[in-house]
Amino acid sequence: MKPTERIAYSPITERAALKLPGGARIAVWVIVNVEEWDIDQAMPRTVLTPPAGGSPMPDIPNWAWHEYGNRVGFWRMLEVLDRNEIRAVLAVNGTAVRAYAPIARAARERKWEFMGHGYTQRNMQKVENEREDIRKTTEALAEAAGGKRPRGWLGPGLTETWETPDLLSENGYDYVADWVLDDQPVVLKTRGKPIVNLPYTQENNDIAMMLIQHHPAREYFQRAMDQFDQLYHDAAGGQARIMALVVHPYIMGAPHRLKYFRMIFERIRERSDVLFWTGEQILDWYLKERPLGRSEARPPD
Repeated sequence: MKPTERIAYSPITERAALKLPGGARIAVWVIVNVEEWDIDQAMPRTVLTPPAGGSPMPDIPNWAWHEYGNRVGFWRMLEVLDRNEIRAVLAVNGTAVRAYAPIARAARERKWEFMGHGYTQRNMQKVENEREDIRKTTEALAEAAGGKRPRGWLGPGLTETWETPDLLSENGYDYVADWVLDDQPVVLKTRGKPIVNLPYTQENNDIAMMLIQHHPAREYFQRAMDQFDQLYHDAAGGQARIMALVVHPYIMGAPHRLKYFRMIFERIRERSDVLFWTGEQILDWYLKERPLGRSEARPPD
């Protein structure tokens, strides 16, 4: 099924009111991506290029750069989230919950949500058997979460095949976050039960800012606050907004960046009408407001 066949165009100005409980304007969800990079493969991203070019293996400097995040950076970020009483969403590879078991344990103890992020950290279009990859990921995360199956999915690098939403729905997933095209949840058609897409972000994302656009560390804070201010304004008319903050321990968990991650929560916490929710909390609220099959269109005057 083509992407344009999965979702109809819907301008946000023509939708029925969508309101959060307690008069809140925005629900913010924080997604912490924890991945395992295979030392036997070319590294997914690099901070240093080798002197003679190419993709050497083992690529020690770039593997170690990423590994620092799981050994040190994650725990810095965890302290910030604990201090601000935020339950995050752990987007994690199926292999990573075993390779970095203390991280999975810390997330489970804090009742974080586990979100599928592929069995290994590679393009889903290069996975030999996508259905099997989803199944193995689901089983690994359910085990790490104490028996609770993941309800949400984020493709590595937001990658999907033509079949991904269908396969996720058939494997019991309720939401996906790959379709970054709205500030509210939207429903995607599948060949079976529809699946909800939750608003994610490509721009309030530390990979985009730090590794691709090469901004200074403070850009993460500045852009997050600019986005928050506009979404807060947009939501004044009874159309709630969802804001995602996306981080990776090897990036925002670095010593020179962490304070800008902390500053975001110190600033947003000044507002009483903002909710910090997990993905499944956002999903359950949305399905209560918009049961599957009910139109989101504004009723006629």
